[in-house]
Amino acid sequence: MSWSRGSLPALAVCVLLVTGSAGCGSDDAPAPTGQESALSSSPVGKVLDDTDDDGRHYREVGEKGAPQVALEVEPDAEGGWDVRLKLRDFRFSPSGAEARAVPGRGIARLFADGQPIADLRDTSYRIPEGYLGHGTHQVTARLYADDGTVWAVDGKPVESTADITASEPEPEPEPEQGSGVEPDSSSPSALSAPGTFPRTEGQGSPDRGGKAS
Repeated sequence: MSWSRGSLPALAVCVLLVTGSAGCGSDDAPAPTGQESALSSSPVGKVLDDTDDDGRHYREVGEKGAPQVALEVEPDAEGGWDVRLKLRDFRFSPSGAEARAVPGRGIARLFADGQPIADLRDTSYRIPEGYLGHGTHQVTARLYADDGTVWAVDGKPVESTADITASEPEPEPEPEQGSGVEPDSSSPSALSAPGTFPRTEGQGSPDRGGKAS
């Protein structure tokens, strides 16, 4: 929008009231607060009624230019798990950022079997040894705006899920008498993690507010 000198008189003017006070608009309509404010119309996408398990509303944006996340999870040498995120059209907001939605910005929340692990402002994280028990688990990274809403496309949260399998430690073989060979105590776990860029990956992921399939 360009401004010209002739446009200045057209600016809105506050009306001087009889009491001597000045005001713009009406005092009859209270400002929205709390949940009402969160559900009001927003210049960034559309806030939906659907929520995740924590009651965070989905903020739907168009597919073009929408945030994307891919997730990779690998076992490390200490028995933990190295998590790496690949992001597109999204960047992390600094700690203390204003609680408002900005296109393509926010945090990533990491879940294990539907339970939150950490809020991330970096593309790497380590799940410590022993956090995940023996068996198959689902690790999910989901993107949130700074106001706490969930970035969504086509009614589904922008997230990526990796299925990983933590194996039981193998028993240490007893060394042969006189061999002098020490048993190998390392036992990496198996995993299966997608490396593409799904906008919303619902296959096998936890049900979030009935929207992630």
